[in-house]
Amino acid sequence: TFCLGFTATSFVKNSENFLERNLMRIGIGLSLLPFLGLILSLFRIPIDWKLILVLSLIYPIYYIIRHKPKPNFNFKITKTDISILLMLIIFFVNIYVYVSGAFAYPYLEDDDSWSHALGVKYVSIEKTVNTKSRIFHYLNPYPPTYDLLLGLLHQTNNSIYFTLKFFNALIISLSTIFFYFFVKELTQNKNKALFATFALMSIPAFMSHFIWSLALSVPLYFVCFYAIERIKYDNKWWIVAGLSMVTTFTSSPTHSTYFGLFLVLYLVTKIILERKILIYHLTAGLLGITLSFLFWWLPMILKYGVKGTLQGIGFNVGILAEEGAAAALRGTGDRIYTFSDFFIAQKQNMINNPIGIGIFLSILTIIAIMFMFIKFKEIFKKENNWLLIIFVWFIFTLYAVNAARFTIKLSPFRAWMLLAIPVCIFASQGAFNLMSTSKQI
Repeated sequence: TFCLGFTATSFVKNSENFLERNLMRIGIGLSLLPFLGLILSLFRIPIDWKLILVLSLIYPIYYIIRHKPKPNFNFKITKTDISILLMLIIFFVNIYVYVSGAFAYPYLEDDDSWSHALGVKYVSIEKTVNTKSRIFHYLNPYPPTYDLLLGLLHQTNNSIYFTLKFFNALIISLSTIFFYFFVKELTQNKNKALFATFALMSIPAFMSHFIWSLALSVPLYFVCFYAIERIKYDNKWWIVAGLSMVTTFTSSPTHSTYFGLFLVLYLVTKIILERKILIYHLTAGLLGITLSFLFWWLPMILKYGVKGTLQGIGFNVGILAEEGAAAALRGTGDRIYTFSDFFIAQKQNMINNPIGIGIFLSILTIIAIMFMFIKFKEIFKKENNWLLIIFVWFIFTLYAVNAARFTIKLSPFRAWMLLAIPVCIFASQGAFNLMSTSKQI
């Protein structure tokens, strides 16, 4: 992943900070690794870890031979470095929690984990995501990048149990790193990013260690939006952003769709605020959608048809015909939530997607929104435009979680992890609003 990220960002202006530059290369490489597997599979080339390792090493080796970089031992610790190191402590706490939780019992959870285990084992042995018929729930026409990634990793060890549990927990934990750098780029404030990252670790609603494709989709949200935010430094980042989106669009039917909606809301809000057409941002989104369609969705539609593809991704076509789209798009755990579900962190909740915000983060979020309306003129300044983007995401995800009350919905209980994103960023802003006010008093 590091070498793929290094290759993909070799032609753009990277961060001047050593830690940020190299940690985000891992994130960008993680988003490109399954896409590379899709390309190999489409051309009937085996998805083999040795082949992918060789492909990833080509440019870094060429770079070393050509430039002969000399190691620089003149390290200087900056305030940004200290902030990043504190974030990494949060990351290691997170990975301890997720991994120890995953291995606290010997079995896999029903039933996504077992179904993914079948797909992962198939990819590891057959070295392809293509099957002659629909024999696996989470392979074609279902978007395959999660099983592809874990199948590739399973080729390096003999335990499907370890592969699923450890690497699933690792990918979820990496959200900490990717989220920090995304918020840092969005707000241009390392301290707000650090507090938001602490909030993401603390909030019940974000993610559990449950094994399903959403564990790959959501962490890559932050990688994609980080790359989009970097366009302000170098327009060529649109290529990196577009390539990073392919895996996100081919990992999960629900949260690939949600990512598309996040992206549309981000772009529309940003275009309105800046009063200009953001060509490079729009082109990045178009590139990601086009490549995901060409390398996965179009081949699936040609093979299974539109109806077969919709059924393969879990869209209940029969219910659609009888009861309408609202019924076809509902989730297995949907219900109407009350005030206490949000404000009070529950001791017991859904295995796959915990619910709840908690008193502390709820109050901070409310404070941030209040300050935003009290000082509404401030948010139209360019440096504060991000507040409106987060507010639009907050309204959207708040609706998505409560959509069981309405006709238009998309698996509301799975939207809790998405609501956690704007809430944590707002909670950070609310904390800084309080600190600023306390200084004045």
